[in-house]
Amino acid sequence: MEYRISRVLENEELAQRVYRLAVEGSYAAFPGQFYMLRAWENEPLLSRPISVHKVEDNKIHFIYQVCGQGTEILKSLKYGDEIKLTGPLGNGFPVGDLKGNIAIVSGGIGIAPFNYVVEKLKDNSEVNSIDIYAGFRSEVYAVDEMERWAESINIATEDGSTGYKGYVTDILNLENCDMVLCCGPEIMMNKVVKICREKGVKVLVSTEKRMACGVGACLGCTCKTKDGNKRSCKEGPVFSGDDLIL
Repeated sequence: MEYRISRVLENEELAQRVYRLAVEGSYAAFPGQFYMLRAWENEPLLSRPISVHKVEDNKIHFIYQVCGQGTEILKSLKYGDEIKLTGPLGNGFPVGDLKGNIAIVSGGIGIAPFNYVVEKLKDNSEVNSIDIYAGFRSEVYAVDEMERWAESINIATEDGSTGYKGYVTDILNLENCDMVLCCGPEIMMNKVVKICREKGVKVLVSTEKRMACGVGACLGCTCKTKDGNKRSCKEGPVFSGDDLIL
């Protein structure tokens, strides 16, 4: 897949080492999909997979966490700088097919795709309510944007600085819940899947795997399912929790 050349419009810090990047372009994307971003020539070798946070007229937003050489370069980008995008890639959340009461569960940077997901869910007349459960280590970010669409926003921080002191799985209430959408650290998502299985609630998870190519060629981001290994970048990143082998 060929890349597009775009320009940076915004690149602001939301929390310590967490940034929101906006680039120009009318790029269609489905909630839960991602782009491979690149703002360098040779090193590092690989582009960086970043999920779509929000889409506006001629502008697309991403939220990323600075954790390596590539994201350090993204952090340094300023208005007008050139950036290359490949995508949209992967399979996202089937927002048009969901019904009833939906719970959104995120951990850390896993909050990134859910603004766009929740926005599109509110266009679905079959969705009755949306409750958000977001966990962070300390600083809270990217949650206030969803207040206008969500029935409730429930926050957990490990240091107790905001909301409940502990893990987001401690406050997860699935009573009357029909579907859970989840994204975050693997250990957190595995726990959410186990809770959903115990409660008999369907769950879709957006897997966080290290991706090299983003198009399914290198097989570097596989996860185990009941139907064999699946590529997170191609068949995923969104999978049914019932299909995953934890």
